[in-house]
Amino acid sequence: MVVIRRERRTDAAGVRRVNEEAFARSGEADLVEALHRQGDLTLSLVAEVNDKIVGHILFSPVEVVAEKERWTAVALGPMAVLPPHQRDGIGSQLVRAGLAGCQQAGEPVVFVLGHPDYYPRFGFEPSRPCGITCEYDVPAEVFMVVELEDGALAGREGVVQYHPAFAEVT
Repeated sequence: MVVIRRERRTDAAGVRRVNEEAFARSGEADLVEALHRQGDLTLSLVAEVNDKIVGHILFSPVEVVAEKERWTAVALGPMAVLPPHQRDGIGSQLVRAGLAGCQQAGEPVVFVLGHPDYYPRFGFEPSRPCGITCEYDVPAEVFMVVELEDGALAGREGVVQYHPAFAEVT
């Protein structure tokens, strides 16, 4: 049975291991640690199987900058599941629980830079038709948004700017 819960301080080593193994590099694990150190987190969840951390998802604040306004939102990422547990639905459980947690916290909008065949099942759609782009030069179909509050994007536009630690992920 999979248990999804908020990350605790004592989970740091397990979260690092999950991110390193899932991405086969340390960049995302370093990012998670940097965001923790700087206190720039909205929500961080882990997935456990038999009391072992097998998945992790992080949501952090972003700023959307437009010509006439600046507004804040939340970005999903990184999200990681240990390779032996991938394709078991754990990632989907993490995304659903994370979006529900963001909604409960009053967050109206979540962005994701991710796979265009995966995230639409959770309501994400390309953000460019909404007038919102990413600060990074990425294909339009991989930068997506979901409204957790109906009409939250009405009349809004801009460029999403991530925490500077995201630029360090290589």
